[in-house]
Amino acid sequence: MQVSCLIPCYNERQRIAAVLEVVSKVKYIRQVVCVDDGSTDGTADYIKANWPQVLVVQQQRNSGKVAAIQQGLKSITNELVLLMDADLQDLRTDEIEAAIAAITESPSVDMIILRRINSPWFVRWYRSDILLSGERLIRKADLEQVMQLKPERYQLEVAINRYMLRHKKQVRWMPWSARNTYKVNKLGVLDGSKKEFRMYVEIVSFVGFSHMLLQLTSFTRKINAQQQNRGGLPRLLRQFKL
Repeated sequence: MQVSCLIPCYNERQRIAAVLEVVSKVKYIRQVVCVDDGSTDGTADYIKANWPQVLVVQQQRNSGKVAAIQQGLKSITNELVLLMDADLQDLRTDEIEAAIAAITESPSVDMIILRRINSPWFVRWYRSDILLSGERLIRKADLEQVMQLKPERYQLEVAINRYMLRHKKQVRWMPWSARNTYKVNKLGVLDGSKKEFRMYVEIVSFVGFSHMLLQLTSFTRKINAQQQNRGGLPRLLRQFKL
């Protein structure tokens, strides 16, 4: 299956090279689209100069992650989309290829989340390593439907989760070694903490407290023995959760 990789970015000139160097080597990825969401640090020009094969879509002003994804979707040419954050560290080509192979071999699976297993303990404790992971393999048609829910800014991941739950879609996760760069590292402790707080307020306000609890408690469940022995899931997927 051919895959398009969609990467929204804002002032990530210092970090995006680590991402593009890896995804450009993944054999299944046929298209890479970077949406520069009004960067002021020359991110778009840097990408164009060093990765001419990457399609750069430029927003005139900073409008947030959801707006960048929505704009980038217009240029996606493949059915399967790999959503990727631009500030990741320690990416591995083999993990991306394994995830693509897994979803290709199991057409009943609608989305695979790359779980950030190297996240700090408190992130794993409230399951943001799964629920808020920005690295996902999702079908373009499903992502377009999620956009109809009109999420904004930081609400994309929980909007995807809600859509998948409500439509009884098959979701699995795979372990993912990459680490994201936290806002406190980008903006400093005070400004970064404020932005993190606003992010969680926006997330809960979008899905509501009760549905957020639903995602926290039941969005992923371990595959039981009966499911594993049905033969519908390839070996690669037996370690994942639904």
